[in-house]
Amino acid sequence: MTRNLVVLGLSILLGFLYLGGANGLAVMSVDIGSEWMKVAIVSPGVPMEIALNKESKRKTPAVIAFREDERFFGEDAQGVGIRFPKNSFSYILDLLGKSIDNPIVSLYQKRFPYHEIIADVERNTIGFRMDDGTIFTPEELLAQLLHKAKEMAENSAGQKIKEAVITVPGFFNQAERRAMIQAAELADIKVLQLINDYTAVALNYGIFHRNEFNDTTQYIMFYDMGASSTTATVVSYQNVKTKERGYVETHPQVSILGVGYDRTLGGLEVQTRLQQHLAEEFDKLKKTKSSVFESPRAMAKLFKEAGRVKNVLSANADHYAQIEGLLDEQDFKLQVTREKLEELAADVMERVTAPIQMALNTSQLTMSVVSHVILVGAATRMPKIQEMLQNYLNTELSKNINTDEAAALGGVYKAADLSSGFKVKKFITKDGVLFPIQIVFDKSNEEKSKQVRRTLFSKMNAYPQKKIITFNKRQGDFDFSVGYADLDHIPPHEIPAIGNLNLSTVSLTGVTEAFEKHQKEGAESKGIKAHFAMDDSGLLELVNIELVSEKSTAVEKDEGTFSKLGSTISKLFSGSDEPEAEKVEEPPKEDIKPVREEPEAPPAPETPEKQNSTNATKPEEPKPSNQTDKSEKKVTLVILKEPIPSSETKYGPQALQGPKLKESIEKIKKLELKDLEKVRRETALNTLESFVIDTQQHLQFDEYKSAAASGEIEKINEACSATSDWLYEDGFGKSADVYEEKLNDLKKLTSDLYERVFEHRERPEVLAGMETMLNGSKFFLNNMKNISGGENKIFTAIEIETLEKTINDTHEFHQTVIKTVAETKSHEPIKFKVRDIANKMALLDREVKYLVNKAKIWKPTVEEKVPEGSGSDNQTESAPARNSTSPVDSEESVTIDSEEETITEGQGVDSATTEKPEPPKDEGEKKNDEHLEL
Repeated sequence: MTRNLVVLGLSILLGFLYLGGANGLAVMSVDIGSEWMKVAIVSPGVPMEIALNKESKRKTPAVIAFREDERFFGEDAQGVGIRFPKNSFSYILDLLGKSIDNPIVSLYQKRFPYHEIIADVERNTIGFRMDDGTIFTPEELLAQLLHKAKEMAENSAGQKIKEAVITVPGFFNQAERRAMIQAAELADIKVLQLINDYTAVALNYGIFHRNEFNDTTQYIMFYDMGASSTTATVVSYQNVKTKERGYVETHPQVSILGVGYDRTLGGLEVQTRLQQHLAEEFDKLKKTKSSVFESPRAMAKLFKEAGRVKNVLSANADHYAQIEGLLDEQDFKLQVTREKLEELAADVMERVTAPIQMALNTSQLTMSVVSHVILVGAATRMPKIQEMLQNYLNTELSKNINTDEAAALGGVYKAADLSSGFKVKKFITKDGVLFPIQIVFDKSNEEKSKQVRRTLFSKMNAYPQKKIITFNKRQGDFDFSVGYADLDHIPPHEIPAIGNLNLSTVSLTGVTEAFEKHQKEGAESKGIKAHFAMDDSGLLELVNIELVSEKSTAVEKDEGTFSKLGSTISKLFSGSDEPEAEKVEEPPKEDIKPVREEPEAPPAPETPEKQNSTNATKPEEPKPSNQTDKSEKKVTLVILKEPIPSSETKYGPQALQGPKLKESIEKIKKLELKDLEKVRRETALNTLESFVIDTQQHLQFDEYKSAAASGEIEKINEACSATSDWLYEDGFGKSADVYEEKLNDLKKLTSDLYERVFEHRERPEVLAGMETMLNGSKFFLNNMKNISGGENKIFTAIEIETLEKTINDTHEFHQTVIKTVAETKSHEPIKFKVRDIANKMALLDREVKYLVNKAKIWKPTVEEKVPEGSGSDNQTESAPARNSTSPVDSEESVTIDSEEETITEGQGVDSATTEKPEPPKDEGEKKNDEHLEL
């Protein structure tokens, strides 16, 4: 009860509304980090809930392991990783969308040297080679983790889930974001949006503080130090006006203004320093001949212990690191102080404040306007981190947000907003481009050629957004490149981690032919326009490329409303006679626009003059006002658009496609089928074991002994003992089919005994219920007979006779069953089963219910009389008597011929015209009502 009230209160607070329908399915968000994975769901009646894993925990280690054709996830995978480090994979997110020469890959190999990372030359990415020759790509491993997250969400929601919002680090580039999308597709998840983790955190904070925002901008900084990276984000909150469904509304909005980050600064860096220290201290003890650094298993144990000690030292001044049988069965124990840990990570601590300065620089703000600094991420719990931030910022640090779940809950709120099955209170999010994107092309002259750069999306440009670049001086085929622009705001050591700075090269063909086609039609070129779009996931797409031209035609047209409208719209395409330089422009937008709608294309009125052509009207010169002709000649401008064929060559890590994509899908599918078979086998084994134990216990009760035939218990006991011995000797590891077959054999052997016990146990209660029903039916029959006389008959003679016959048949059956049960021994076959008795009761119950319902809706016949002295010879006719067998009342009315009007029962009528006395209730009706109340 309390939980339902809490859920209802949260629904009202957040504004969730379940719309239902075929599309009203649950949605989820996955906050998958380097070390942990959190899953949140929104389902009908359950807003923003964290999905629990099988251990009933709210977060799951982002670890996957393989052992003997079996997969393990989470804590089980961590256990496998201690014994077989090479078969356990963690911190997979750091390797997504990277080539073998990326510095992050080199750092990963240094931290986890027992993994064999190979280069995928064809895709310019990497893969993990396992002992059996199997190779897993980061996308495949991440897809399996996402599929596990999907299972957790479906178990919590109790239904299938297909759609999700997935968080990604804000510093993910184009290749990394596309790799995440592909991993989700391999996991059979439809990605509604990739949301930056700091945006999800800011959204989560905003939805619980929306009443604090107004038209004045509030600036807040989020400092997030996680397992492997750190980000500092400056955001703004304020209420803005949007136009939706034709009217203006006010909604809160969060905008990302500045971002600073460090890809390798996090708790993992501190943990590896402590791991190295523990290993060095163990080697100094000289307990073994070999070094601990040479044993992957020992290093994996030290890594896990270093993580535990690091967390304990966040709240304690010192703690002991201890591992039993670290190497060559030698134990290890060492006291570690907080001061020692801080000394080991001194160089790491010096990098703590750098992301803050980078965030302020990109936002072009100062700390004086920032009202709060909110800590996010588990690593911010370290006292030294908080001390350094406090000293640097000289302000109070806020901890009023759930550092573990804020991103997951913010993501699931966005998922509910984007889904079709829910409606939430609007909260607008405006993200910013961290890596600016530019267009590079050659500007050809007669004497020399030089490169021209045009910024397409500048630093911290809001997205989703569309951009158009126009090439005005190109009349032949040409190429242009798309890549990252100046990255002066990014620390120099971070730029190599971005990878290839050139994203793609676009080659245009058929330009000359398109120009000649328009010239033949007398059109004037307005340039080649390349349309780009950055969607809400931060992915850049080349939408299309087209040649736009104009030609003038003189037509005779009435000056009316539509021509005036066309004249206004055509001004959007006006330009000078001289060709303009190549430029970047944004598609025209309305003054007020719903934030979730993408900016529309230029609002030129289109008419199908030719394929892919658009017409717009524009008058040359207005006619003098003294002209009075209704029909005037106008000069119209016809806008022609010709698609330009293009091909795009992408650089950097490539997506899985073709045979490799098919191979990955089949590989993951086989693993999933093995998991399903494993679950089925374990379920069948547990069911068989439980059945054997329960049966052996039941046979000791007198209830079963008395119902068993001669030798039946001994036979069942022997079969159970044999099955139990087989399970613990030869049955372990058998297939699910074998266990299910054994279970079916035991069920066949015990089915007759179990049925007899069930019948003997349930029969007395069913017979008592039949006796109660017979008594009630007889009482009801007597009332029927009492009220059946007179002119107003409720029941017909046939109905009374049918009920009486049914009661007698049921009574005889009841007596027969009682007699048979008394004469039949407990171990003999059952002649009258519980279901037979229930079926007989159902016949009588159906007959009685029909008659009771008929009595409830029955109404007596009403007569209307015309008052004396009315001066009319017409007689009042009584309403026709209702059919006593009809289950529905007909509308009763009385007609006065002289006035030709119908007065419905219950309608207000003047007493001078007609009088409708209330029919008296006879004694039979009183008895019937009394029976119904009973």
